[in-house]
Amino acid sequence: MLAFVGVVFGVIALIHYYLWKRLVKDTLRPGRARRAGTIAAVVLAILVPVTMAGVRSGEIAFLAWPGYMWLALMFYLLVTLAVLEVPRLALSLWLRHRKHAPEMSPVTAAGEPAAVDDLPAEAGDTVTSRAASRIEAGSDQSGIERRLLLARGAAIFAGLTAAGITGYGVKTALGGPQLDRVQLPLAKLPRAMDGTRLAVVSDIHVGPLAGSRHVSRIVDLINSVQADMVCVVGDLVDGTVAELGPAAAPLAGIRSRLGAYFVTGNHEYYSGYEPWLEEVTRLGLRPLRNERVELDGLDLAGVNDIGGEQFGDGPDFARALGDRDPARPVVLMAHQPVAAVQAAPFGVDLQVSGHTHGGQMAPFNLLVKLQQPVVSGLGRVDGVPVYVTNGAGFWGPPVRVGAPPQVTVIELRTT
Repeated sequence: MLAFVGVVFGVIALIHYYLWKRLVKDTLRPGRARRAGTIAAVVLAILVPVTMAGVRSGEIAFLAWPGYMWLALMFYLLVTLAVLEVPRLALSLWLRHRKHAPEMSPVTAAGEPAAVDDLPAEAGDTVTSRAASRIEAGSDQSGIERRLLLARGAAIFAGLTAAGITGYGVKTALGGPQLDRVQLPLAKLPRAMDGTRLAVVSDIHVGPLAGSRHVSRIVDLINSVQADMVCVVGDLVDGTVAELGPAAAPLAGIRSRLGAYFVTGNHEYYSGYEPWLEEVTRLGLRPLRNERVELDGLDLAGVNDIGGEQFGDGPDFARALGDRDPARPVVLMAHQPVAAVQAAPFGVDLQVSGHTHGGQMAPFNLLVKLQQPVVSGLGRVDGVPVYVTNGAGFWGPPVRVGAPPQVTVIELRTT
């Protein structure tokens, strides 16, 4: 654990050193402004781990907004400046090539070029030396000015780009989830259940930046579709029941024909999963803890999140999916898409998941793909159809780019 924390601190330090070099050292001459920029870089480097640790513990939640907003800006500054490195290098090489253009020769009193060989030896040496010195000094000065201009232009472009993307991401994240409708065929679905609708929501992340208004808006959207069943697929909260119980209270207003069901996500285990299981039950959601229920001609199963293993509360696929009638279709609720690897041998007809946030902040989605087999939408894992919803909230920065918040309605169809 200490090694992991050390690596994280090291990465944060390296990122801020790079940003300091490109945005402060390269753009400002030595002096008061550069010292102020250096101090700001150090303060911001300290703010990131302090925010991540303090907000989770609830002790310094007031740092959530400034800390997480800087985290988003830092990310997009890093991405933009990294992309600019290639044209920066090309332009620097071109300017360096121009620097070595042919030098001007000394001239005679008549204004014509003079050959050094036509001058007295000492005079020729003096003229050549002085001309070379002037050219070299002027060249160095102009080179410094060009580098400064290039660095400032890149810094301004990166700053405006990062601020623009972050502002768009904040508007998207705080603007409420969109409703996506998907039709999926299930081969064993009885004709009487054709058109059954599942409202799937994940990653609501009730916390310091997302309170009861956030939850009420999601509940209203779910109720607007009049779903047959509601599947809340983990990561409901980022804090304890004592801290966030009132904010989660609107969940009691969820309405559906066959009930609302819940499985744990990894963040429930960071927040005290046992009190939260009691709380969601009190609010009218039924936790599916490595178990399944029969709903008309369909089995709905749920497994605990993989993150629960270190708490002695991990998934048990055999318990949830074994000894069932294979003629009945089964939909599995599992927080992480990768759970489908263990679910596949049990003949799961459809798995619904969250966890990835769709990547939340592109191009971070490319890294999520390294850990999860499906990042957003419908995919297949070892033959199991897996639908991954983007999630209705956000974690960390209140920013979403390329992955809008989402509640999904899956309409099951016979084939």
